[in-house]
Amino acid sequence: MRRFSIAVAAAVTLGAGLWSAPAHAGQESGGRGLPHCTAGTCHFDVPPGTYDVRVTLGGTEASSTSISGETRRALLPETPAPAGERVTRSFTVNVRTPEGEPTGPEGTPGLDLTIGGTAPALAGIEVKRARHTRQILLVGDSTVCDQPGDPYSGWGQQLPQYLRKGVSVANYADSGESTVSYLGNPQLWATVRPLIRPGDPVLVQLAHNDKTTDEATYRANLETLVAGVRERGGQPVLVTPIVRRWFSPDGTLNNGTALLVNGLGVDHPAVIRSVAAARDVPLIDLTAKTKALVESLGVEGSKALYLTNEARDNTHTSVRGATAYAGLVRDELVTRHLVPKGTVRVG
Repeated sequence: MRRFSIAVAAAVTLGAGLWSAPAHAGQESGGRGLPHCTAGTCHFDVPPGTYDVRVTLGGTEASSTSISGETRRALLPETPAPAGERVTRSFTVNVRTPEGEPTGPEGTPGLDLTIGGTAPALAGIEVKRARHTRQILLVGDSTVCDQPGDPYSGWGQQLPQYLRKGVSVANYADSGESTVSYLGNPQLWATVRPLIRPGDPVLVQLAHNDKTTDEATYRANLETLVAGVRERGGQPVLVTPIVRRWFSPDGTLNNGTALLVNGLGVDHPAVIRSVAAARDVPLIDLTAKTKALVESLGVEGSKALYLTNEARDNTHTSVRGATAYAGLVRDELVTRHLVPKGTVRVG
């Protein structure tokens, strides 16, 4: 059975007193203290926006705590604290409606955080309105989105845990979307584009559902997305799609289904690479990187990255797979200087 410990006395690391009353919409600070938490969940009554969260972890016994929030977003990786010691961590979180997929249910108002880990111990917590932060916006499909239920997870859902205070992830990926449908649905691109601020990276991974999109249309759609980001002063980043787990007899991924070549013969990753080169757009070649990882694990070992055993699904990732793929994206964000120094968790 998992232990959950709340050490009220230790919360003095966040201030001499704890606020016992929840904050209300419009307040600059979402609230401070453990009165916001019960049964492993903390709720803060804040309006949509971007918030800095500071937590103090630890208790009388050795502990190990992780934090997720909203629609199953991983916000803080499992963090150990020795017995009797306190560890402070901070991160920045995006609060919006709908809180998960843009075409999904609204979710619950405010900010909800779930305290997890193998031996969780929360000693204090504080939520404040964030200022001067960078946001990473995600445009994508079901392999990227905030998946609402186990065992599914998109890599965008796992990406926030790799970022420290000062950078948030606004995941506007949506299940089932192609470049055609994403541009055409007012809940999607027309909603995302006005949110882009100067300097914001906007990562675009759309390909899995462009099964009937011809090459000229697919290329034009990518160029439209790139131009739209730049018109807002943002930094477009094209991301080739994660591979599907379909092996050839020789133990390598096949050149069709696995590597995202559609029924019309459109090689989606090749088109993305071409547009990135022609438009001078940073490229994260996630196809190449996930291919290398999947093939290195082999037919059996790679099953854990996908939902092969759980749902006979070789397209969508498990939490383990999504976390591994988010780590690949994190590495590229660092390599390409797309996020400020010191805002990325590398361990």
